[in-house]
Amino acid sequence: MSLVKWNPAQDVTRWSTEFPAFRGLESLRRDMNRIFDDFFRGDVTADESFFGRDWTPAVDIVETSDAYVLKAELPGIAKDDVKITLENSVLTIRGEKKGASETNNASLRRVERSYGLFERSFTLPGTVRAGGIDAQYKDGLLTLTLPKAEEAKPKVIDVKVK
Repeated sequence: MSLVKWNPAQDVTRWSTEFPAFRGLESLRRDMNRIFDDFFRGDVTADESFFGRDWTPAVDIVETSDAYVLKAELPGIAKDDVKITLENSVLTIRGEKKGASETNNASLRRVERSYGLFERSFTLPGTVRAGGIDAQYKDGLLTLTLPKAEEAKPKVIDVKVK
């Protein structure tokens, strides 16, 4: 005899396929799991409304010897819908991902993609040259190059052997 771990999600899935009235429970379970996963993962910050958050673009930041490179994924967003500001050493990327709407007498049956306003802010170190920041946008990928000031770049010191 073997022991099998009980998984309550399997019971909900089985019920939703056998009884059409329970199909909504599977969707509700997935939504509740996502909400709790986001909450315990720390994705909810104090200044956001917990249920009002639409989406947040993913961002990678890489440090090289000459600059910081920030890459933000902004799929489906036009360049004109993105605004980048720098104020008091805080770099802010904000914009809007426009939602789908009814078109050509067709009604939406399911919407899983996220839409709405977004904003990401990053506190920059004092070693960034604000005047040299470069922004490139191609195929939904925003790349910001934040050059370091000369005094922040690593220096090589030759050691003389006597």
